[in-house]
Amino acid sequence: MLNGVGGRTVAEAKERMSYTEALDWQSYVEARGTLNLGMRLEAGFALIALSINRALGGHARIEDFMPHFDAPDASLDDVMRILSGKGT
Repeated sequence: MLNGVGGRTVAEAKERMSYTEALDWQSYVEARGTLNLGMRLEAGFALIALSINRALGGHARIEDFMPHFDAPDASLDDVMRILSGKGT
């Protein structure tokens, strides 16, 4: 997990993040998308590229312009397993 949770290490997150806070973050991610700034930028530029592609008659999908789209996102279960000390 890059930079732990919220810029903290995993150990700090385990000590300081409650289950309720983890649920709040999950709700935020579901409503607004990933917390990863790089992925958000990639998605924005992919949207621009897709718009240009479609304007020129292309039939690409947005994922065609997102090389890291297949990178797995952590689910709430993954986060809770890490925080409980049962995951790596």
